Amino acid sequence: MSSRIALMTERILVRKLDGTLEPFDESKLRFSLEKSGASSESIERIVRHIVNELREGMTTSDIYRHAFEVLKKKEKIPAARYSLKRAVMELGPTGFPFEKLVGEVLKIKGYNVTLGNTLNGACASHEIDVLAEKGNQLIIIEAKFHNELSVKSDLKVALYVKARYDDLIKSRFGGRLKEGALHSSWLITNTDFTTNAQKYGNCVGMKMIGWSHPRNNNLQDMIEETGLHPLTCLTSLTASEKNKILSSGNVLCRDVRADSSILKNLGVEGKKLEAVMEEIRNVCDNKAMMGEVG
Repeated sequence: MSSRIALMTERILVRKLDGTLEPFDESKLRFSLEKSGASSESIERIVRHIVNELREGMTTSDIYRHAFEVLKKKEKIPAARYSLKRAVMELGPTGFPFEKLVGEVLKIKGYNVTLGNTLNGACASHEIDVLAEKGNQLIIIEAKFHNELSVKSDLKVALYVKARYDDLIKSRFGGRLKEGALHSSWLITNTDFTTNAQKYGNCVGMKMIGWSHPRNNNLQDMIEETGLHPLTCLTSLTASEKNKILSSGNVLCRDVRADSSILKNLGVEGKKLEAVMEEIRNVCDNKAMMGEVG
């Protein structure tokens, strides 16, 4: 693309997920496509397509959808990697599949994990989404799932997590905390945090992990590093098929890869079964996945 065209597109304002406007940045689009593993030919085709479609006030979600549709027609595996952020969001509407994803990621990182615990505090009982233990460390984790990318975990959520943690400390986590053990409280979300929530979390020493927060070791990094990709990122399955698999308690591409009968029970057979398993092998064997930018 010529510098003149690049300059023209930089003057066009696009709307981010939080509603704010910023100049269109072609380099962000190129970077996300490169990280997905898309070929140079596909990248150039997509950039040309987006530039031709670009309009003042166009949303970053629209840009993502346009880019994804063009990429999916030519390269399914990069398309699956490019759609990771939305694939995690599509684990809903309930939060349990997200809790399971968080738990499996932590298992790969060496934690002993249990889901759906109820611990008695000094003043009340508390349902814990994820309880993680490693060595002399015990962590209670609130896995806050949002169905919309624009929704952030706010100060109210952070205050709730801290209040629950304080009550559990007084009871030594319902008697589960060993003498001399370390303990902490984490808040993990599939989107991001408000500024006030981040400020409060930093002040009280709460570990907060969002899609792109902190800069390193955020949720996107954790999923990419462990290679535990949600099955919702697959482009060879329909939305209905994905939802049926999720309702059976299977969340990850890895689950389906280990047991193809999950697909056969849905009537996925023959060439389609081969195509799905091939996509899963390619996605699971490559950890360089990329979520939506913006």
